[in-house]
Amino acid sequence: MVTKEQIINVLKQIYDPEIPINVYDLGLIYNMDISDGGDVNILMTLTFAGCPIGSYLVQKVEEEIKKIDGVKNVKVELTFDPPWTPEKMSEEVKKEFGYGDK
Repeated sequence: MVTKEQIINVLKQIYDPEIPINVYDLGLIYNMDISDGGDVNILMTLTFAGCPIGSYLVQKVEEEIKKIDGVKNVKVELTFDPPWTPEKMSEEVKKEFGYGDK
């Protein structure tokens, strides 16, 4: 059975080419559902609605998750509700970039 950890490991290898941060730690992944049959549904966002690399990122997420043993189908849905904000980044990334420091 496919695990959430396997998917997270893959997502941490997919980088936004405009920002040197992976899509998971950047906070672009809002939800993931994994069925017992190997279907994976990902709800993700982009840093902004007009992001020129949005379709590239969606395609890359789908392609890479499909490579995981046991994955049958992958569906990535984009949402902009709620919109992405820097607060959605992982604590590690926030510290690395000094976000939130006074």
